[in-house]
Amino acid sequence: MDKETVREQLRDYAEMTERAIDSYLPETECLQKNVILAARHSLTAGGKRLRPALVMEFCRVSGGEAASALPVACAIEMMHTFSLIHDDLPCMDNDDMRRGRPSCHKAFGEANALLAGDALAILPGEIIAKAGLKGTISQGAALKIISLLGEQAGIFGMIGGQVVDVKSSGKKIDGEKLEFIYRLKTGALIEASMMIGAVLAGADDECVQAVEEIAAKVGMAFQIQDDILDVISTTEVLGKPVHSDEKNEKTTWVTVYGLEQAKKDVAEYSEEAMAILAQMTGVTEPEKSFLYDFVEYLIHRNK
Repeated sequence: MDKETVREQLRDYAEMTERAIDSYLPETECLQKNVILAARHSLTAGGKRLRPALVMEFCRVSGGEAASALPVACAIEMMHTFSLIHDDLPCMDNDDMRRGRPSCHKAFGEANALLAGDALAILPGEIIAKAGLKGTISQGAALKIISLLGEQAGIFGMIGGQVVDVKSSGKKIDGEKLEFIYRLKTGALIEASMMIGAVLAGADDECVQAVEEIAAKVGMAFQIQDDILDVISTTEVLGKPVHSDEKNEKTTWVTVYGLEQAKKDVAEYSEEAMAILAQMTGVTEPEKSFLYDFVEYLIHRNK
């Protein structure tokens, strides 16, 4: 399967996500309108929509319908966007641009950005719970997903990684601590996206565990590729400032191991993920072939 087919599938998933997100958080005339606008500013700014794509694709290849996973896919994109809004704040990375437009705090002020992030952290639980109550997904699946998302996004997941990342800013840290940060800050939500897709399809525990192992490798490769792009890409291509890691004196995979080794490690993590995928049961060979190309494209992207 060629890269263009994968791009088309990603575009389809992104368009589905865009339409659904707009319905979950429409513009409304109310006293709290500024926070809604601030949340929409970041949530509707485009982006790759990779996490929703992972939810829907892993639901599909695990035997479910991609469209049935859409509410949960949107919820995870909201959780991701909350993390980006807070990550850009002056007390964190202090970035002025995100997804090709001013960061939320630059456009709406720090207070509104903080509250918009809070809102997008809470709304996913509401969306998933309502999907269970309405029968869009089973109540058992809804409970399992809320638990999984809370674990992967919380203190022992994404937020925990951010805590250690902020604490380490301006300090030299070793590769072991850096890997810990990457596995939690970036990898945890990627793991959640892929695992939740499998859960939505009713996959058994063995399949979900295999997906978790694949996702851990993909998450590491994804973040290392981010580090590489921060060095070799441009603001115009990425839609956010390049060299921000250097500006903030952050230790990255490139600063610890060098650019060439970082590229080799992306390839190695990718190969390990593919090896686990090859051993998965319950997924047809054609579906595995698509997943190979799908995951490879995500890892080896240029933005």
